[in-house]
Amino acid sequence: MIECCHKEKKREICHETSHGHDYLLIITSILIVTSYLIFLLPESILDADGNLTTFISSNVTLINTMSWGIIVGIIFIGLIGTIPREFVIALLGDKNGIGGVIRATCAGVLLDLCSHGILMVGTKLYEKGASVGQVMAFLIASPWNSISLTLILWALVGFKWMIIFLIASMLIGIISGLIFEHLVKIKVLPSNPNRIDLPEGFDFICETKSAFTKFKLTPKWLISTLTQGIKDSRMVVRWVFLGVILASLIRTFISTDQFQTYFGPTIIGLCLTLAVATIIEVCSEGTLPIAADLLTRGNAPGNSFTFLMAGVATDYTEIMVLKEATGRWIIPLFLPLVTLPQILVLGIIFNHFNS
Repeated sequence: MIECCHKEKKREICHETSHGHDYLLIITSILIVTSYLIFLLPESILDADGNLTTFISSNVTLINTMSWGIIVGIIFIGLIGTIPREFVIALLGDKNGIGGVIRATCAGVLLDLCSHGILMVGTKLYEKGASVGQVMAFLIASPWNSISLTLILWALVGFKWMIIFLIASMLIGIISGLIFEHLVKIKVLPSNPNRIDLPEGFDFICETKSAFTKFKLTPKWLISTLTQGIKDSRMVVRWVFLGVILASLIRTFISTDQFQTYFGPTIIGLCLTLAVATIIEVCSEGTLPIAADLLTRGNAPGNSFTFLMAGVATDYTEIMVLKEATGRWIIPLFLPLVTLPQILVLGIIFNHFNS
C-alpha cells in the first residue's frame, strides 16, 4: 500500500536573471515610487507640465488598478509553493491530452486574478511540473475571464457578447493547449523538465486528507509562505513595472479617443487593433473599458475580442516572463504564432455577423 503524503524531492531551480543586482527591477521600482511621491505634490505644481502630470497619473492609476491582482498573485505563488508537485499534476491530469488541457483552461477561467497575477501562478505551475500545453491553456484562457471581470464585461457589453467572448476564449485556450502538446510530442518544442510521473497507486483523496490532518496553521508558516511568494514573484513584478511605464508613455502622447477613431469593423481596423493591443501593456481591468468602447461605440465586436485576447498573445511581459520561467525563447515565441491566427479569424467572423 502506498504511504500517504509522498514527500516532494527537493530540486534547486534558479529563475534569477543573475547572481548580482536586478537592475531592471531596481530602476522600474524607483520610477514607480517616484511617481507616487510626485503624485502627492499639490496640483498647481503638477499642472505646470501637462505631459508629466499625465505620465505620473497613469503610473499611479495603473499600479492602483492592478495592485490587488499582484498581491493575490503573490499569495497564490506562496501557497502553490507549499503544495507537492504530485498534487498539482493530479489536479491538472498526469497524462498529456485534452483532459489535462481542459482542466487547465477551466482553472484559468475560475481563478479570480488579473493577467499579471495569473502570469505569476502560471510560471509556478510550470515549475511544479504542469505540461507546456496545460500552462499555455491556463494563461490564454484566464486573463480577463476571472469571475469578477467576466461580470464587469457583462455589464459593459451585455450578456450575449460576454458569453460569446467567454466561450471563444476558452476554445482558443483548449485548441492552443493541444497544439502545444502536439509540438512537444513531435519535439518541435522542449518538454517541461520539471514534469514528473505520479507514483504508482497515488490516491489524490487519500493524500489530501492525510495532508490536511498533518497541516498546522502557524504564524511561522504564514510568514514563510508569504516571504517565498514575494521572492518568487520578483521576475514577474519587474516586467509588470516596465509595462506600466511604457503604457503610461503611450497614454501621455496618444489619447484613447485618437486610436479608437480608427478602429472600425474593417480589416484595417482589426489590424490596427492588433497593433495597439501588442504595444499597450494594460492589466486586464484596464482592457475592459477600451474593449467595451470598441464594441459599443465602434460597433466592432471582433475588434473588441481581438483587443482582449491579442494583448495576452503578444504581451511582451508574458513573453519575457515565460522565457525566464522555461529558460528558452522558443516556447514563448510560439505563443503568438499559435494563438493570433485563431484570434484574427474569430475577430473577422464576429465583425461580419454583426454588420
